[in-house]
This record gives sequence, structure tokens and C-alpha cells, in this order.
Amino acid sequence: MSALNGIRVVELAHERCAFAGKLLGDMGADVVVVEPIGGSPTRAHEPFVDDVPDPERSLSWWHYNTSKRGIALDWKQPAGRDALVELIDRADILLEAEDPGVLADHGLADSALTEAMPRLIHVALTPFGPDGARSDEHATDLTILAGGGPAWNCGYDDHELPPIRGGGQHGYAIGCHYAAMSALTALVHRELGGAGQRIDVSMHAAANVTTEMATYNWLIAKGNVQRQTGRHATAMQTMPSQQLCADGRYVNTGVPPRTPKEYGNLLRWLRELGLESELPEAIFLEMGAQKDEIDMSLIGTDDETTAIFGAGRAALTLIASRVGAKEYFLGAQRAGLPVGVIYSPEEAFEDEHFKARGFQVEVEQPQLGRAIKYPGAPYLFEKSPWAISRTAPRLGEHTDEVLTEIGVDPTPLRAAGVISTLE
Repeated sequence: MSALNGIRVVELAHERCAFAGKLLGDMGADVVVVEPIGGSPTRAHEPFVDDVPDPERSLSWWHYNTSKRGIALDWKQPAGRDALVELIDRADILLEAEDPGVLADHGLADSALTEAMPRLIHVALTPFGPDGARSDEHATDLTILAGGGPAWNCGYDDHELPPIRGGGQHGYAIGCHYAAMSALTALVHRELGGAGQRIDVSMHAAANVTTEMATYNWLIAKGNVQRQTGRHATAMQTMPSQQLCADGRYVNTGVPPRTPKEYGNLLRWLRELGLESELPEAIFLEMGAQKDEIDMSLIGTDDETTAIFGAGRAALTLIASRVGAKEYFLGAQRAGLPVGVIYSPEEAFEDEHFKARGFQVEVEQPQLGRAIKYPGAPYLFEKSPWAISRTAPRLGEHTDEVLTEIGVDPTPLRAAGVISTLE
């Protein structure tokens, strides 16, 4: 049984909250996404399957709306609003990302939602929170990442190059993770005897607290972290961690040996390749392997520890110069050293390790008559199975079905033009 079996989520379609709905749906919740009559604007987002522009072929819509049922309802009209209230009243969670004040302007203020529905968990995502000096500012995924701080942290040692924005609507995804986690926490609270509640997620704040040490460094140490190629942004520049391999591909070696066992494994790998004689610092690898422990806090103050750490770096660099990236990655894995090949997204998706853990999931697309490969679970939990239970809904596909379930007759709503159904 799925973790969220029996939990119903009503999601007001919006690109800012779609991923949160997907996370809950793929965990087993019955997510009903409510689109406007003409369909969500995200149906027009490229790319389209087979490069055929069509609101039913947007890969973005498909990806972010798996495991959801869909209805098309104009909830900004009184009759549509009343139907939406009936739907929400039978739900556990309301998930939305409307601009501050929009729900209240259409008769859906807190007094009509969480105050009138004591079990309801209302999760609202906004760029800067529901009130305050910046609440009315417009924002995009790019500005969330830039203003929140992640973009400042991402880029290259050469600061003449601009910061880099994480791809894939990363700013929205951060907010959606906080929304999903908050909803799950509120569910536990409610099941333990508490009431429902309204939860406000500021995407700006969510992005900001995801900058690791950057924000705290600024607030506490008054230091400004700097972008660095392929490694953590810090106030002081650290040693490069990306290595060019013999085949022209790069690998990331951000975590060199730190324990005696790892130094022993690295020395063994160096010997297997016949490279020990080419590394004068190999003696320090042997010293590291023979120690009871290595205190990394002594780097820079204790000569022996510093030499051992530097030898690890030097060994990794030498090996990279003699083997290809794939061989380097596999050798490091055998040695228990965390190393990653720098892949394009397409290469990562096709990597045998991702395939082995089931990251590629084939989902039948009825409208195409064939299966499409989807990205699979972002986690693997033994007791909380994950699954794509259905493909993204076609526009109005479940309107009649869902309204009938909650005792609302769709016929007059259809006549009034406040719903549409799949033709």
C-alpha cells in the first residue's frame, strides 16, 4: 500500500506548485488538479513529444502531473467556486500557488477554507509570503534563484563569468519540496489529534535556506562566499576538485581520501595501475594508511596531516591523467571514494547505475499508443513504495467523475459554461 493511500489533495493548477502535487501523487495520494476551462498555461510549455506542438503533448505537463486526476473548472465564477468548495471540503490538503489575495477576491478567504474546514491543510506557495513589503512583487523561477541566493553560489572560479541558474525550474522545485514536507508534517500532526492548518511557503525563503553555508556565513561571520568550479562556495578559495581525464572528460573529486582505509585503497589502486613510482608523494599515502585516524582539522597547521591530504589529491590527479572518465569512476567506486563523472542530463539518464536502480520508468501513453520513458523515484524507501499510478490527465478528463463523487451534478455547471469535459 502506498504511503498516502486514502489522502486526497486538491491542487489549483500552477507551475509553481505542480511538482509538490506530483510528489504527493506519486506517493499514493489522490491528487485532483483543477485547471481553468482553457487548460493550464503549462500545457503550452516546450518541448512537445515528437516536436508536435499540442496542449496534450507537452512533456513538461506530462512530467509534473503524473499520478493526478484532472478537472477543468472556472472557480472564479460563483457556481464554479461553490463546486470547488465542495471538493475542498472533502479533501485533506489544498495545494495552491495563487498570488496573495486572489483566493480571497473570489470568495475563498481563510474564513471559507481552514476556518470553516477544521481538518483541512491549506498549503500556499508564494514568491515572498502572503503579506509583507514584497508580497505583491512578481517573480519567476530565475528571480527566485537569483534573489534567494543559489545562483550566486553556482558558477566558476572565473568571476568574470556570470552566475549559473540551476535548470529544470529548480527554484520552484525547492519551494515544492518544502511544501510537500510541510504537508506531510501537518498530516502527522492532524492524525495525532491536532487540527488542520494553513501553511505558507515563501519560495524566496526556501531558496535562501538552501544555500548551505552562504547565508549563515553572511549573517554570522559577515563573510561573502564566492562561486567555485564544481565545489562548494566558500569565503576562502579551496583547491580545485574537477579533474580532466585522459579521454578529455571531467570527473568531480570533491571528497578526497579522509580515513586510513581510504588512503590504503587509493594506494592499492595506484599500484594496480603501475603508477606508484611516478608519484613521489606516495610515501605519504602509505603513512596515511598506517595511522589509526586522520584529523582533517589539522590540515594547514600540522605538516604530516597536510602532506597526507595533499598526496591524496596528487594521486587522484595522476590517475585521472592516465585513464578515461568511466574507468576513473569505476576505480574510485571500488576504492570507496566518492567520484562522479560530469555528465549531460541525457548521459546521466542513460547511465547504467541509474537504470539499475530503476530510475527509468516506462509509462504507457494511451493517446500515442506507445510507452514513454519517465524519470523515476527521487528516493527509494522500503516501507513507502513509489509509483506513477497514471499519466498526466488530459484536459477535463475526470471532471464528471470527480464532481459525481462529491455529489455535484455536472450537467447545470456544463450548461453554465463553468466546467469542461474531455471530448
